[in-house]
Amino acid sequence: MTDLLDKLWQGMQAGAITAALPETRVDDGQILQLALLQKWLDTGETLGGYKIGLTSGAARNMFGEGIRPFGFILSSRIHQSGDTLDRSSIGALGLENELVFRVAEDIASDSADSQLARSVVDGVAPGFEINQIRLKTGASQGIRIAENLTQWGIVAGNFIGPDQNFDDLTVSLTKGGETVQKTAASGHIDNHFESIAALINRLHQFGLGLKKGQLLITGSYTRQTVNAPGKWVGDFEGIGKVEVTVT
Repeated sequence: MTDLLDKLWQGMQAGAITAALPETRVDDGQILQLALLQKWLDTGETLGGYKIGLTSGAARNMFGEGIRPFGFILSSRIHQSGDTLDRSSIGALGLENELVFRVAEDIASDSADSQLARSVVDGVAPGFEINQIRLKTGASQGIRIAENLTQWGIVAGNFIGPDQNFDDLTVSLTKGGETVQKTAASGHIDNHFESIAALINRLHQFGLGLKKGQLLITGSYTRQTVNAPGKWVGDFEGIGKVEVTVT
């Protein structure tokens, strides 16, 4: 596993994983991912939060019924709305409109439910997940988890209270003022607090929990590959807008 970890680490540093990688199970992939996180922490990075994967659209249950793997978000890659991203420093880049939830207090549990999850969140913001497409197609489920589910960073807008009507939310993505994609939440995405509860329970299996101030992204409403410079705006009706310029 050490050799595999080294290949993944080298690929993450380069922004593309080109080495041949073996079939890997889901749980082994999560263990490898946490080992990669530790390598980042050893360089002086800090953990800024987590993503919850496979919660929306066609990706649901892709790895099996109810499986919701997590990925880590590095603090240095948390951007504010209005920031600029240099595409050349990331490589193959994708953007996803996602809600960003803020953790209000430390929590570790193996029996969290949506009510508990709601109680430990004090804000929600419009956001983007920044994806770095590092893997070739055909990688095993475990490898996709190990390499952090394409996560590179996030962009967060202004936070408001978390008591919102997420079920009727409509989210649109524009580039240069033109609508690229528009999605209604109803039937598209898991309940956000159930997803956060699933994350809390999954983290507990690895001896981990959430920390106050960490940010969580809970699933994509839109998904776009970014092949050219431009200004992107995500509009979450009733919650707010987030924007990022890609050069």
